[in-house]
This record gives sequence, C-alpha cells and structure tokens, in this order.
Amino acid sequence: MGRWLELSNEILFVYYLASNLIYLALLITAVWRNTWHRRRLAGLRLERLQVSPFTPPITLIVPAHNEEAFIVDSVRALSELYYPDLEIVVVNDGSRDNTLSRLKSAFQLRAARLLYLPQIATAQVRESYRSTIDPRLLVLDKEPAGSKADAINAGINVASSPYICVVDADSILEKESLLRIMAGVFSDSQSVVAAGGIVRVLNGCELSKGELHKVGLPRHSIEILQIIEYLRAFLIGREAWAYFNALPIISGAFGIFSTDLVREVNGFRPHAIGEDFDLVVRMHRRLHEQQKEYHIAFVPDPTCWTEVPSDLRSLARQRARWHKGLIDTLWPNRDMLCRRRYGRVGWVLLYMWVFEFMAPLVELIGYSTIILAAVLGMLSRQFFVLFLIFGYAFATLISIGSVLLEEMTYRRYSDWREVGRLLFFCLFEHFPYRQMTMLWRLQGIWQYLRGDLAWGEIKRMQTSTGAMQKQNATRSFTEQ
Repeated sequence: MGRWLELSNEILFVYYLASNLIYLALLITAVWRNTWHRRRLAGLRLERLQVSPFTPPITLIVPAHNEEAFIVDSVRALSELYYPDLEIVVVNDGSRDNTLSRLKSAFQLRAARLLYLPQIATAQVRESYRSTIDPRLLVLDKEPAGSKADAINAGINVASSPYICVVDADSILEKESLLRIMAGVFSDSQSVVAAGGIVRVLNGCELSKGELHKVGLPRHSIEILQIIEYLRAFLIGREAWAYFNALPIISGAFGIFSTDLVREVNGFRPHAIGEDFDLVVRMHRRLHEQQKEYHIAFVPDPTCWTEVPSDLRSLARQRARWHKGLIDTLWPNRDMLCRRRYGRVGWVLLYMWVFEFMAPLVELIGYSTIILAAVLGMLSRQFFVLFLIFGYAFATLISIGSVLLEEMTYRRYSDWREVGRLLFFCLFEHFPYRQMTMLWRLQGIWQYLRGDLAWGEIKRMQTSTGAMQKQNATRSFTEQ
C-alpha cells in the first residue's frame, strides 16, 4: 500500500510539473509574439484597409435560435462595423420566440428570390429575406436541426465572399475587429486559411444598443476566475500554438475562415458537440493530406466580447459540454497522433489527450492518494512542499503572467484596482476552482460515455448601462 501511494503521488507530481513547464514555454513564446505584434501594430494603418480595393469581402454568419432579446441590437452593431465590403447572413434556426418577427420589423425584410444551392446538406430552408433598408442583410428562415453547426452550414451555402466570419448572436465585436483580423492575415507571408481573434468576458461591462461603452470587472468571483482562464487560454495558449502553426481551435464566437476550404471539408460537422474545434482539426487534416503550405493564425487584438456563465450550475453544464466536445473531436482523429504526415498538429493532439482529456482523471486519482497518504501518516513532508511549489505556486505564477501580459500590451482594465483584483483572484484559480472544474469535466466524460449529449439550460445575464438584468433562456447552440 505504501509503495503504491508513493508511486501515485510521484506520478501526479511529474504530471503537474510537465504540464506547467509546457505552459511556461508557451508563455515565453506568447510574450515574444506579443512584442512582435505590438511593433507591427505601430506601423499599421487600418484606414488604408478600410478604403483599399484589395481588401477581400467577408460574409458574417449569425446563427440565431430564440434570440429575440439580442438579435436586433446585435445585427445593428454588426452593420456598423468598420469594413468596406460586408455581407451579413442571419440564420433563424426554427426559433420559437419572436426572433424572426423582430428582424422583419426592424430591418423591413422582404421575401428574396434566392436560389439556395445546398452544397452542404442542412435542414430545409423555408424562406429567405432581404432587407430593404440595408441590402447587405440576408435572413434565412430554416427548419430547426438542433445544432449550431447546421445553422452555420446554411449560411455558408449562401455566402458570396471569399472569407466567412461566424459570430454568436449575443456577442459583441469591436468596430475595428474585422479590419484588425484581416490585417493579421495580410501581414503573414504564408497562405492564411483561417484566423481567430480573442474572446473576452462581457460580464461587468456596460452596453447600450449592442455597443460596448465601458469595460469593467464583474462583481461575482466565479466570473472573475473565468476572465483569468480566458486570458491564459487566448493570450498564452492560442498565441503560442499559432506561432508553431498547430493551433487546434478557433473560438466559435469569433473567427474567420476561407469559404472554399470550409466547403471543401463539408462545413461544420452537424452533430459535433464542439463544432469549432472539430472544424479546425479537419482543416489541418485535409491540408496536410494534400501537402499544401498553409497557416492558421491567431491575432490577439481583434476582440469579441461574450457573456460567460454567472452561476455554478450553468458553468458546470458548460464545462461538462466542453469536455464532451473535446472527446468528440479527439477520438475520431486519433489516427493523427504523432504521425509525420500531420506534422506538429499530431503532437498538439497528443498534448490534448494527455493534459486536457486525461487531466481530471489523473487529478482525481492523485488527490485521492495524497489524502489517503495523509490520513495513514505516509505523506512525505518534502513531497508535499514540492507539490505545493510546482503544482500550485508554479501554475499560479503562469496565471499571473497572463494577466500581466494583458496589462502590459492591451490595458483593457485600466483601473489599477481592477488589475489588482485580477491578480488577487489568480491565487484561487488553482485551488479551489481547478478542483471544481475537475469534477465538472469528469461529469462530462460520464455523460459522453452514456450518450447524454444535451446542452441543457444556462442562466444568461443581459448587460446594460447601469444594471445587469437576469433572464432565463435555453441556449440550444449559442454558447461558445
């Protein structure tokens, strides 16, 4: 028993150490890339892209299901983005509320004579509408299929631009976001087929008519901890993986893709749980198999603001679903692991198997054996101190690094007290928040194994100037 407990504890220590060392390498890479990016921004002239005839058109695809509270303000905000050639396609996926009627009233929609050619199979499109006050706006009304992916695919079928950008109906893009993300595409010497921007937490900010007025921190600790998670995931993880051309995911809340390539891989997999992760991995697979030179980029300054769960029950459901989506993509693509044919991507997928999928299982066993060893009086004091240093303190310093990286480069939270609160909450991200996340991810594994793929209901917070108004809604597919 004693030897088994000792071995288990040593495995957990090595696991945490390896994970944190990898993230430290990613942090160093991200700091260097952010420095390079800031130098590039100093010479960037967005107004030139705004008037240039060579700036390629973009089709914005907005999947909407029961979004009556947000949809009109969201579409108006999208129509005011700074970009020279824009098409907006809203796909009403069988909403049971007044989503479609509000769009008809606000934008004076009229039936459009549109030849719908389903290059990608989707549920039936019932009708198409064109706005008489903004001809850039096209609205598709389709039968529900129970997935965000099916709605996006319908929008892809009618997209007329070389690039598509998928945006959640309840997310807010900053006005220059499209110009900035396309500037990142143009500055890359390789052929960029997709690019992702950063997604930031909207909770605590002030909105008016779909436009962000003031950036602020939310009051609830569970929301602040998610801000730290997002900063680490985007400013460190995705920045570094993109540098190695092995970025495995572009957030479904904000990303651009080559329209031709998305159609070539048959769009988003309709029943994928994590449709954004699944699409990017299939794009990597196709391009490696065709032996084409390409790059999937991450551009850290184009920003999409989105709400995150504000209560534990909703957050638990979201994280369980994210882990189900991870499994649902890793398992079908397990043949890509460590194969020369798929380059660095195969090694990143191995990392995700070991340090993402297996993390809650390893941690559960490790914590259990540490507690058992402590109860039996077999826990080495030296081991426990080293575990605290390399398992908790090391990981906390990386989280602090992500907050400082954000503050040094983009300064979204300009009030020093808010930055101080973020740094303070870094102390609690790895205990007890990490253990809570571990339980939710274990729940996701169990749900996936028993075939429970439902999305469930989460509580949404509608951010407005001066107040946060709670409302309940079923998010069938707009949760990023």
